[in-house]
Amino acid sequence: MIVQARTAKAFLVASLLALSGPSTPPAAGQNAASLPVTITVDGAGSLGDLNPMWRMFGADEPNYATMKDGRKLLGELGALRPGDVFFRAHNLLCSGDGTPALKWGSTGIYNEDKDGKPVYNWTVVDRIFDTYRASGVRPYVELGFMPEALSTNPQPYQHEWRPGGAARLDTGWAYPPKDYGKFAELVYQWVKHGIERYGRAEVERWYFEVWNEANLGSYWHGTPDDFFKLHDYAIDAVRRALPTARVGGPDVAGGGNQFLENFLKHVNSGTNYVTGKRGTPTDFLSFHAKGQPGFAEGHVRLGIANQLRDIDRGFAMIAAVPELKDKPIVIGESDPDGCAACQGPQLGYRNTTVYSSYTAAAFARKRDLAARHGVNLDAALTWAFEFEDQPFFAGQRTLANNGIDLPVLNVFRMFSKMSGKRVEAKSSEEASLDDMMKNGVRGKPDIAALAAIDGRKVSIMAWYYHDDDLPGPDAAVEMTLHHLPVANGSGQMTQYRIDRTHSNPFTVWQGMGSPTAPNRNQYTQLLQAGQLSADSPVPVTVKDGAANIKFQLPRQGVYLFVLEL
Repeated sequence: MIVQARTAKAFLVASLLALSGPSTPPAAGQNAASLPVTITVDGAGSLGDLNPMWRMFGADEPNYATMKDGRKLLGELGALRPGDVFFRAHNLLCSGDGTPALKWGSTGIYNEDKDGKPVYNWTVVDRIFDTYRASGVRPYVELGFMPEALSTNPQPYQHEWRPGGAARLDTGWAYPPKDYGKFAELVYQWVKHGIERYGRAEVERWYFEVWNEANLGSYWHGTPDDFFKLHDYAIDAVRRALPTARVGGPDVAGGGNQFLENFLKHVNSGTNYVTGKRGTPTDFLSFHAKGQPGFAEGHVRLGIANQLRDIDRGFAMIAAVPELKDKPIVIGESDPDGCAACQGPQLGYRNTTVYSSYTAAAFARKRDLAARHGVNLDAALTWAFEFEDQPFFAGQRTLANNGIDLPVLNVFRMFSKMSGKRVEAKSSEEASLDDMMKNGVRGKPDIAALAAIDGRKVSIMAWYYHDDDLPGPDAAVEMTLHHLPVANGSGQMTQYRIDRTHSNPFTVWQGMGSPTAPNRNQYTQLLQAGQLSADSPVPVTVKDGAANIKFQLPRQGVYLFVLEL
């Protein structure tokens, strides 16, 4: 990962000062109309481990992973936390030759001979998983969808979906199997093959779940009981091949719905369709949570409230089952909207810092909701990857476009630099959790922070978010730090920035005149602009365990301060 080095003059209004020292006057040129904000970080107020719950990603299209830009992006994701980044993909069991399309993929993993006997072909799926592993990424294995030879309604098989939704999505791949035993044997043989290829210890690290959003007709043309049966058969097959495998589910759309409640009852106390015994092995639980964007009064308006409410309901439902309350939870798709491949005016946030500031604000509140419910949040999976050979900045929900990293990817680079114990960070202008769930961020903005201490390293992420993609005044932030790990001493501080002019290739491309096909020099500039921007380190002086930082934070900006003491 390349980090741009810049001087600290433009936005760092004052260097660190002892709290007992004199106040620092505004820097020359500071906007008098700036919104004043105070942030207080208390190093003594530990909130537990800052677990890397951001470390999962996914996409509908599995075959893009092996293509040029897909391999590049996977390598960048793997570098965030080598060996602990996971990728979930749809369509891993679909029939076909591996040719990708929007919301589609295939591996040709299963067929049958003229006598109806199974024929397995691991070639394409091995290529996908080999690419993951070579990139430092591990599979979050989705056991779906239905191979053509097993589908109860195989024709038409591959859908013809396109942006705008002009064609059906729910074709032959979305149906239950004609033979649950054959589907289970496919899963068993696949897991067994994985152990032979990658080793038992490696496959034990993976996550295994069945299907995707089986509570939606577009993904499952069966009853809930049909899905519970499929789940039991598939999980039993995984565990027959690897008794120590990590299994769970159900990766349903939305939290707190009747389908999820019935699933929890089934895996906890229902009759298993395979064994006839009580319950189904469950190592983790998963559901999805999405925001609800719109286009109002000529601008994009995001709906963070919808996503937070989904998470709140899902956590509450799991917490209500004592036997399941402590299970790790994965929010298996966690995004500002529900369709990565779709395009439209309400989705115009995706190339911009609206997406990156939303991500910073939402991830912090996911942690808060988990703490409120007393549940074990393992990860929140961002359903965004890349779409190969699309127009530049086409508007799909991606982390990178044509190999150029977007501002949102740099938020995850910031997350990767934070570690240790989360500590209290309070802001005079932060939106309350309850208000965000009720109203979103529609009045006052959310200007808040997330902080952690790891030994002598202090990391603080600050963001300025609003649902409405509209201009607004900068925030003039005074951030006071208490109970630092060093009472008196000196160190270095590095400031990383995502805003209109930093870590933002989209505005650079617009400044070029939005070329349809950037030339080589332009493309090189865009690649560089997509990397995380960093100021040159500045000296830090700490007195009596305290310090003070003043800076200007623009609307939709996300800044990270890393202090090495």
